[in-house]
Amino acid sequence: MSSGAILEATGLTKEFKGFVAISGVNLTVERGSIHALIGPNGAGKTTLFNLLTKFLQPTRGAIRYQGRDITRMQPADIARLGLVRSFQISAVFPHMTALENVRIALQRRRGDSFDFWRSEKVLSKFNSEAAALLADVGLTEFSDTRASDLSYGRKRALEIATTLALNPEMLLLDEPMAGMAQEDIERISALIRRISKNRTILMVEHNLSVVASLSNRITVLARGKVLAEGDYAAVSKDPRVIEAYIGAGHA
Repeated sequence: MSSGAILEATGLTKEFKGFVAISGVNLTVERGSIHALIGPNGAGKTTLFNLLTKFLQPTRGAIRYQGRDITRMQPADIARLGLVRSFQISAVFPHMTALENVRIALQRRRGDSFDFWRSEKVLSKFNSEAAALLADVGLTEFSDTRASDLSYGRKRALEIATTLALNPEMLLLDEPMAGMAQEDIERISALIRRISKNRTILMVEHNLSVVASLSNRITVLARGKVLAEGDYAAVSKDPRVIEAYIGAGHA
């Protein structure tokens, strides 16, 4: 591992029946940073994200987290190590309240079953911690609201709260702003900035204004390879990056 790195991929390659989706990617995420993964459609961002979070196994290459080789580990195993993914599609129980959703996530961190059958008295011991997490994501006044009744942006905030309940040291966000109105984008951006103070964040994001305002470092993918890397000022002026986006029909 490089000094200061929390996650490192070397020579990462993924082939699907002869099609090379990811080719020899090297990626280093520094501890305590917000690192964005961007690129035009078809660049391989989702495939790389799935490799890093172990939902896909690489054809070649290695992944190390906290100095430990996790290349062949399973998603649940790396989650227990503190590397946790929040999904693009909101993954909450729609007919449960916000508080109940976070409480279930806290139960999972404890390592027990979901305990649906247990008494309210037994489960209520998680309430104060769940309430604190809801406060962290700005959902205190919605603690008794069913998830299905929350706005899209607040559902995403709830999903982040349930992810934080697992106490991750590194949080991986898959398009956290997808489908959001500007008001929700501003709210979730502020949330990401706040929760990044004591953890590392790697995110796939299409909204370049969000990337510019949040990210310490950016990796640009194109056709399954790293095209450029650096801060937003550097990559946004890189002729190769401009050509990749314009050529893919992006402004």
